[in-house]
Amino acid sequence: MIIFPAIDLKEGRCVRLVQGKKENETVYSDKPGEMARFFQEQGAKWLHVVDLDGAFSGQPVNFKAIKDIAKNINIPFQAGGGLRQKEDVNKLLDLGASRVILGTKAVSSPDFMQGLLHEFGSDRIVLGIDAREGMVAIEGWVETATLKVLDFACSMKDLGVRKVIFTDISRDGMLQGPNFQAIEEVARVSGLEVIASGGISSIRDISILKQMEGVGVKGAIIGKALYDGKISMAAALAAAEKE
Repeated sequence: MIIFPAIDLKEGRCVRLVQGKKENETVYSDKPGEMARFFQEQGAKWLHVVDLDGAFSGQPVNFKAIKDIAKNINIPFQAGGGLRQKEDVNKLLDLGASRVILGTKAVSSPDFMQGLLHEFGSDRIVLGIDAREGMVAIEGWVETATLKVLDFACSMKDLGVRKVIFTDISRDGMLQGPNFQAIEEVARVSGLEVIASGGISSIRDISILKQMEGVGVKGAIIGKALYDGKISMAAALAAAEKE
């Protein structure tokens, strides 16, 4: 199982939000490239990067910071936030992202998602599902679509999606543990490769997710717990790689 340290970008800085709310912001660094390099030096094999300004505004904003991240590391990273146009997808990939994440646009335009999958392949185009009480949340988590998470995941699998980043918004930044039941259900019902996100706060959480590897849980995104020192990178990697 892969551990993805999270770098959330707002106004060019590394921040963490609680439950995705703009007003609940903690700034951890104003040098995203250095933060990315720190995680690489700690042993991370991948990074997870989100343009929060892009997610809220509907178009990517933090290209400069993402370029800085790419320049400072030689491990792969996935990036998303506000991707609605093909040129922005191209730009992120050109900047060095190994794969890009689409959520809101996949809801509003499945055809657009399918076109990207055909052009770039399912290794480079990843689905992001943000969930609120079993329903899909969109537009930077501000709105909830009239779409059930499991139905949406299965429909995207039919289009050619292979990987999904699944976040339970109510758990994000709360350090209260992930929604294990929902994570396992998405993996089992959809057959997608799931990267779990939201609320991971202990080595025990990682160990439980590791036990779900057989049903398709292949990764875990960790943010606040790493920044606040609740989990060390070394311990997270050891738990994820344990046989």
